[in-house]
Amino acid sequence: MNGDDLAGPPSAPAGPLEPWPDTVRWQPISHDLIWVELIRLGVLLAVLLIGLGLGWAFSGHWLFGAALGVIVLLAGWRVVAIVRAVHAWGYAEREHDLLVRHGLLVRRLSIVPYSRMQFVDVSAGPLERAFDLATVQLHTAAAASDARVPGLPPAEASRLRDRLTALGEDRAEGL
Repeated sequence: MNGDDLAGPPSAPAGPLEPWPDTVRWQPISHDLIWVELIRLGVLLAVLLIGLGLGWAFSGHWLFGAALGVIVLLAGWRVVAIVRAVHAWGYAEREHDLLVRHGLLVRRLSIVPYSRMQFVDVSAGPLERAFDLATVQLHTAAAASDARVPGLPPAEASRLRDRLTALGEDRAEGL
């Protein structure tokens, strides 16, 4: 037995959605975003259930009851998906670009070069403000390449906005 036998199997090459695994330090988003998304789901669910419940109560038709059951099952699946989706979000600041990853079924990795950014937005709706969260939205020359990082504490969102804006201006001056 030589030293090569102890090394174990060679590691698999990184896939297209996991570039530079050893050099990228992914930053997670706040898990409080789970509560924001669950409340949004709860409001939608309440409206649907009340509507279907009233329809069932007034008509007595079994389809309303079946629809209620389907909605409850889908809501349970969506709760699990929300938790997993929030855990899948991440971003990484590198020297020349920002990486943003998200998605469960369809995984997405966006690489936004600082020199291509036109402007950066920070937004927070009423629910996000209630949980002390904000979203950073990056806008580039190509509308399809816009990326966003939700679920950030406002201080981190402001820091990221200011850093991205400064880096974008520095890179644009070099063109």
